[in-house]
Amino acid sequence: MFDLIIIGAGPGGYEAALYAGKKGKKVLLIEKEYIGGTCLNVGCIPTKTLLHSAKIYHEALEAHKFGINLKDPAFDMPTVINRKNKIVKQLTRGVESSLKVAKVEIAFGPAKILSKGKVAVDGKIYEGANILIATGSRPAKPPIPGADSKFVLDSTGILNIEEIPKSLTIIGGGVIGIEFASFFSSVGTKVTVIEMLDKICPGIDGEIARMLQRSLKKDGVDFFLSAKVENIKSNKVIFTQNNQHQEKASDLILLATGRTPNLEGLGLDEITVDYDRTGIKVDKAGQTNISGIWACGDVTGRCLLAHSATREGQVAVNNMFGDKDQMSYRAMPGVVYSHPEVASVGLTEEEAIEKNIDYKVIKKPLGIAGRFLVENEGKTGTCKVLLGKKYNEVLGVHIIGGSCSEMIWGAVTFIENEMCVNDIKQIIFPHPTVGEAIKETIIH
Repeated sequence: MFDLIIIGAGPGGYEAALYAGKKGKKVLLIEKEYIGGTCLNVGCIPTKTLLHSAKIYHEALEAHKFGINLKDPAFDMPTVINRKNKIVKQLTRGVESSLKVAKVEIAFGPAKILSKGKVAVDGKIYEGANILIATGSRPAKPPIPGADSKFVLDSTGILNIEEIPKSLTIIGGGVIGIEFASFFSSVGTKVTVIEMLDKICPGIDGEIARMLQRSLKKDGVDFFLSAKVENIKSNKVIFTQNNQHQEKASDLILLATGRTPNLEGLGLDEITVDYDRTGIKVDKAGQTNISGIWACGDVTGRCLLAHSATREGQVAVNNMFGDKDQMSYRAMPGVVYSHPEVASVGLTEEEAIEKNIDYKVIKKPLGIAGRFLVENEGKTGTCKVLLGKKYNEVLGVHIIGGSCSEMIWGAVTFIENEMCVNDIKQIIFPHPTVGEAIKETIIH
């Protein structure tokens, strides 16, 4: 008898297993494919590995700006892929080792919940006081005629190509599509992005999204916004924009139209767990409508981010074992790991307007921090802050440029703790750092 049975070994599942194991609980972790889930194996880590290689290549091409002369730098895709695979294996072994230390048992195979407290894996039945569903998500497959063409790949399949395509058409201008657009354009591919909405990365602040689009366009990426894909014929995408039919041919086509939760085969209907096509319904504690059955991560459809899944799993573990806790999304950071990077937390301008919040905007270039100028020759960046007009509290922070993904956690702290301008004035930032730009913008 286990204290907790977890289905799915992605960031939500394996982190929850480690967390419960460290609490002294007897935990079973079930995984049908690979430890680490999508994020570690075919998502966050692989894509960021490729993007970092592309960044180094791009910097090598521009090294002369820093007084360094390099002769004919080349991008070796097979070596980049091998390095990606090596890093994934190293991190997977690390997770497996940590699970072993925490005395978490692991079972491989597809899982089905038979009833409250019972889970079957390949015919073997396991019993547990609690069940945590953390089965994640997979690339969505939109009903586009011709999407099964041999020229079409999803975000998993494109991670293992060994030759850089001369041209690539990306269907979908969300975070996944934009990160791949940035990677391939950085290494010489002619990239076209087709997006049905009127802006890219719809979850981020509109002004920052437009800045990102202009930067990528400057690097050669073509955009067709407010465009509807009608069908795919061989290597051609047929779409409509402004009531005009157009087509785009390319060496490869990437479907980057979002993700869909992995709900199939779990036995949810039989045990009457409440869910719909967007995911399993849970409360702020992470519990489903059935006591003793919990869910976290992408499978809930609440927030499709690895760090959100980790926290959701910890909240569920705390609650199932008597420590009251609840999930807060007020200060959930989001990052687009493009070149340039974008990092955001809190309210966007669009959200502030929609909620009738009285706010003011302060914007400053990242170049106000000397470190940014030292490290980013010829590049620009912006820090945009939303403050409440009445109390001067930090409502949102949105940054484009530099390594802003490594700085946004500070803004997360400001918002989560409801800090105001006067509070932040008392915080000492190290000098010289790019992060100083956040403080200088906030205290304006």
